Amino acid sequence: MPPDQPQRSDLAYRFSQFRRAVGARVTPEDLMLAADLLTPGEWRLFMAMPTYDRRHCLDVCATLQAAGHTEPLLLRAALIHDCGKVDDAGRPMALGWYVVATILKRMPALYLAAARLGGAHHPVAIYAEHAWRGARMAAAAGSPPELVATLRHYHDPQPEGAAARLQWADEQH
Repeated sequence: MPPDQPQRSDLAYRFSQFRRAVGARVTPEDLMLAADLLTPGEWRLFMAMPTYDRRHCLDVCATLQAAGHTEPLLLRAALIHDCGKVDDAGRPMALGWYVVATILKRMPALYLAAARLGGAHHPVAIYAEHAWRGARMAAAAGSPPELVATLRHYHDPQPEGAAARLQWADEQH
């Protein structure tokens, strides 16, 4: 993982990220790669995500592989790391809420207030808690504790081990 790589968070980058999400595609080859790596329970989590999140997760996995990471649990975690953005009823977060959450994240007090005041089922709250939610979903799907811990901690301020590698790859996209 490159040391001290700056996190890209400027408005132009976020706009290009939104454009990529709108035009996201997942190929049959991408699906085969995911199916080969994931357990049946993890596959269901992967497929429950909208196309733009699946594309993003595949890109994060590819970034890890390109950097020489071959640990199956890390690659599996990469493929489902955003599954917590799907609500408890199985509905994926609408792309517009990503925009709202991304804007609010630039104003931490407002972001936290929106996440708390909207209730646990509000899209901003789901976005804010998606690492924890994803870890819980992976545990329920039968993922091993190491993978669950990676998902739970990859958004920590100073993650360690596999969670740090996942955070690094996620920040590239």
